Amino acid sequence: MRARGFAYAEPTAPFRAIEYDLEPAADEVIVKVAGCGLCHTDVGFYFGDVAPRANLPLVLGHEISGVVEATGSEYSSFQGAQVIVPSVMPCGECAHCKAGCSNTCVRQFMPGNDGHGGFASRIKVPARYLTRLPSNLAGYDLADLSVIADAVTTPYQSVQRSGLTAGDVAIVVGTGGIGTYGVQIAKAVGAYVLALDIDDAKLERIRSHGADAVFNVRDVSVKDTRKEVRRLVTGAGMPDFAWKIFEMSGSGAGQELAYALLPASGTLAVVGFTMAKLELRLSNLMAFDAVCFGNWGCTPDLYPAAVEMVLSGKVDLKPFIKRHALDQIQPLFAAAHRGELTERAILVPAA
Repeated sequence: MRARGFAYAEPTAPFRAIEYDLEPAADEVIVKVAGCGLCHTDVGFYFGDVAPRANLPLVLGHEISGVVEATGSEYSSFQGAQVIVPSVMPCGECAHCKAGCSNTCVRQFMPGNDGHGGFASRIKVPARYLTRLPSNLAGYDLADLSVIADAVTTPYQSVQRSGLTAGDVAIVVGTGGIGTYGVQIAKAVGAYVLALDIDDAKLERIRSHGADAVFNVRDVSVKDTRKEVRRLVTGAGMPDFAWKIFEMSGSGAGQELAYALLPASGTLAVVGFTMAKLELRLSNLMAFDAVCFGNWGCTPDLYPAAVEMVLSGKVDLKPFIKRHALDQIQPLFAAAHRGELTERAILVPAA
C-alpha cells in the first residue's frame, strides 16, 4: 500500500512530499489518516529544539485519527474501524512495561518520532493499543478527534496521577493546546479551577469552558502573582494548601511560576515541554511536604475514558481546533513557531 506524506530532511528545511510503501506485519495495521493535530512537540522537532529518535527525512505528526484500511493477520477484526492512534505506544514486553512503567518503555513507538507519523495519507502502526471509536461521534468529524491523542489524553493522565478529586483546587498554568483541555478535565472532576495565562483572549475563552477564575500574569512579578492567586483561591472559600498545579505552558517562565505557586502539601505536574533551564530551590519540596512529577504522554488504557469525556460533552474540542489541508503544512508550522495559531491546527490529507 502506498502512502504520501510531507517530510523534512534537516531542521527548518522545507517540507517535501514523499511517497513510500507500507506493508503491515501480523501485529500491525495501516490507518488511512482522517486528521493529524499539529503539536508543540512537532514544532520543536522541526525547528531543531530537540531531535527525533528516527533518522531524517521524517514525516512528523503524532495526534492521529483515521480508519483502518489494512490489517496484519492477528488484527483482522479492526478492518474498517474508526480509531485513534495513541501518541505513545509501549511494547508491553520490556522490563519497564512489565514493571508497570510503560510510559518509559524502551521500545515504545511514537509516530513522528520513532518512525513516519501522521502528516501523511496513511500510517503503519502497532495494532495492540488502538482505541476503537463508536459509529456515533457525537457531532464531530473523525478528523476532529485526532487531538484526543495527546492534547486531551496527556492532561487527562496528569489529572489522574495528581489524585485530583471533587472539591480540590486545580491551577492550570497555560491555556494553549493542552491547557484548554486540562481546565475542562479538572472541572469535570469537580475541582475549583483557576487558569493562568498571558493572553486575555485565551483566558476569556476558557472562562466559559470550565475555569472558575482566570488571571493574566503578563508583566506581573512571581511574588505578586502568588499573592493574587492566594487571594482568588481563598476568596472563593477554598483552602490555601494542597493545591494541584498543572504546568501546561511549556515555557521557562510558566515552569518557574508553577513551582513558585506550590503550597504546603501541594502537587506540581510538569506537563508542558521546554528546553529552558531553571534555577530552583528544590528544598521547597521537602519544606512544604510537596510532590512534583513529570508526565510523558498517556498510557493507552486511559484513552477510552478520555474519549468518553469528549463524546459525552464533558470536554468540548470544537472552540479550540481548526481543520486545514495537509498541503498547508509549511505555513502552519511557521505560524505555530511564531505563536500565531489561536486554535490547534488539524491537518487533513486530500481525499
